[in-house]
Amino acid sequence: MLVNSQNYRTVWMQDDFVYLINQQLLPHKFEIHHSKNYLDTANAIKTMIVRGAPAIGATGAFGIAQAALEFIGNHPEDFKNHIENASNILKSTRPTANDLFYAIDFVKEKILKNFNVDDAKKDAVKYANEYADWNAELCRQIGEHGNNLIKNNQNILTHCNAGALACVDFGTALSPIRIAHYNKKNIFIYVDETRPRNQGTSLTAWELAQEKISHAIIADNAAGHFMKKGKIDFAIVGADRIAMNGDVANKIGTYEKAVLAKENNIPFYVAAPLSTFDIKCSSGDEIPIEERSEDELLYIHGIDEDKKIKKIRIAPQESTAKNPAFDVTPAKYITGIITEKGVINPMREEIEKFVKNR
Repeated sequence: MLVNSQNYRTVWMQDDFVYLINQQLLPHKFEIHHSKNYLDTANAIKTMIVRGAPAIGATGAFGIAQAALEFIGNHPEDFKNHIENASNILKSTRPTANDLFYAIDFVKEKILKNFNVDDAKKDAVKYANEYADWNAELCRQIGEHGNNLIKNNQNILTHCNAGALACVDFGTALSPIRIAHYNKKNIFIYVDETRPRNQGTSLTAWELAQEKISHAIIADNAAGHFMKKGKIDFAIVGADRIAMNGDVANKIGTYEKAVLAKENNIPFYVAAPLSTFDIKCSSGDEIPIEERSEDELLYIHGIDEDKKIKKIRIAPQESTAKNPAFDVTPAKYITGIITEKGVINPMREEIEKFVKNR
């Protein structure tokens, strides 16, 4: 992705360190966070220094590589136990996004087959980097397929951040928008603010501004107004987990946007790599929904006149809050799922054909 006219990835590994764009500080400050060990990397996932399902997955893969490098000794069984423990810690950081589990298991299975410890350490770094490169390429392919759906002069709605920051590069929902922009299509993006963490306002808008893509931030509860007025032609979001019947878990508020789009005859697409499909999950009812701290609703972060980031309470001291981080959109509200292999009709039979060959 472009940052001040330079290309960056969201997460990468160099030597023993994992480097991440610190998304807690955007859009006010661009800073690279250094994770010196796998526990630091797990904390970076948990505290949302990195967020977005594909980016979390790549970070988890790098975390396993760090855990492998940190192991002292040469006994295979001890190494295996160490990797299993690290895997459990990394997986416990965010329960909803399937890519985290997929990426960790990908690296773990590669290095725990007929191994010696020295080779496993080297392979862990190799396969973690392979996963990250593969993830970036999948997102580019999603962009190419999604671009074919976008017409010139369209107004497009997004929700949350499913851009390069949520992936390793390109993004999922923003990848077709990027490719359309690179192909000189005249498009305009309506960016949902996405309360309570405001990822649309702070992250999606920041990415679009870096690429000079025309956009406007709107309040979450304004999308229906613009749909009814005929101002939105197309809606596209990412996904954190997709069940085998086509139900999609994504950032809280996605469900209501999908229902509104259906009511107003607006195509509603989900963009996600095939790794986001959970073959063990029959329907959206089985997807665990992460409950995050009520402080995300009771407080807001911003920059003051001295350009210092501050946390300010906006709710009464006596009030509490409920803060589900995701909701589930039933397949019947989804026009299609844009993957690296093409656009899938969100029906179990179609999904199974694609996912079995991923």
